[in-house]
Amino acid sequence: MSLLDIFLSANNVVEPHYHQNAAELVYCISGAATVSMLNPYTKHILNYSITPGQVANIPQGWWHYEVATENNTHLLAIFDAPTPEVILGSDILKFTPTNIMSHTYCLDENNWKEAIAPVKPTTYIGPYKNCNRENENIPQQYLNQPYHLQKNCINHQHIPYEHHYYQYWGFR
Repeated sequence: MSLLDIFLSANNVVEPHYHQNAAELVYCISGAATVSMLNPYTKHILNYSITPGQVANIPQGWWHYEVATENNTHLLAIFDAPTPEVILGSDILKFTPTNIMSHTYCLDENNWKEAIAPVKPTTYIGPYKNCNRENENIPQQYLNQPYHLQKNCINHQHIPYEHHYYQYWGFR
């Protein structure tokens, strides 16, 4: 097992990523966060709002991210591997050749290059301090809103006990 302390200000995001060799339990020590993950079987985003003393379980290999909904949020990530491996969304975006992305998804290659130009590899926590969003035409109130669920997302306040969760932690 291994542990990772995560400290976030409101609206900071642990960038989308997955662990190919570890399941993760996210424990909220202080503040509040929304832990979101893509269920690869149903293709739905699951959102779990956690506050101090609450946890969210992320199965091994599931695409996920955390968004702090309060300042001074402290999360503890607990992994069932001594050294969890991580594949970061920013690395996938920056290191996949642009001609492959444009060809595969029928995109204009120059538009794709322009869209991902601001993405910094191995971001970990976003947005960047020099993000300069205020220069864009995004209303300031939108930037300061707490994280909201999208229409295609399912909000689960409590994870019901199911026997198959034990398989991720090696218990029976």
